[in-house]
Amino acid sequence: MPVVINELLGRPLLKIYQDTDCFNFSLDSILLANFVSIPKNAKMIVDLGTGNAPIPLYLSLRTKSLIYGVEIQKYSYELALKSVKINSKEEQIHLINHDLKGISKNIGLHKVDIVVSNPPFFKVGEAHQNPDMRKNIARHEIMASLDDIIKEAALLLNSNGIFAMVHRPDRLSEIIETLRKYNLEPKRIRLVYPHLEDKANHLLIEAVRDAKPGGLKVLAPLVVYGNDNKWTEEVIKIYNCEED
Repeated sequence: MPVVINELLGRPLLKIYQDTDCFNFSLDSILLANFVSIPKNAKMIVDLGTGNAPIPLYLSLRTKSLIYGVEIQKYSYELALKSVKINSKEEQIHLINHDLKGISKNIGLHKVDIVVSNPPFFKVGEAHQNPDMRKNIARHEIMASLDDIIKEAALLLNSNGIFAMVHRPDRLSEIIETLRKYNLEPKRIRLVYPHLEDKANHLLIEAVRDAKPGGLKVLAPLVVYGNDNKWTEEVIKIYNCEED
């Protein structure tokens, strides 16, 4: 299979192994890794459905916290291992080839400070079904539903722990309902627009376990492309992991 090594970011900070025939990481993961709040006292982060580990690698530039990446697909997990090794991040990033459902029993109940996830966006039967099952699993809720992911996040998180996710705006009501079902209160939302005049196509949302209802902040919109069809300055800054 055509495995290549790419720069994860826009400057030579990190490298990532990718299979050009498989489901490669996208800007979604980078936006999520930049969006999530990381308290200074955070000690442990878990990425559910880590793929080839773009989120843990990006987060390693923002924090010294211990990061676990959970990935059910063996091939993606093996690429992630190579990416962690080539960047000499083995002491900080630990990868687990396991179904995310029940992973709290392995890592520990209510011991994690932050959980992130770039999950499958589509329910089974929605949208185009790819003949490559690896891509189908990454795009569709074949192995884990939205409910499964949020439930596991709640089991992993300690009280006041943070859960952040990127998803589709048209599932916002379902997302909020499911978050509250598992005692995760939404606190920050940001919509992502391809162009300023377009409809939003991605949603970044952050919730806090055991938090009081209310206090939801809707942040300024994030626009990916300018009138010249090139990335906006903000997206370039995010892609280069340039903190304010």
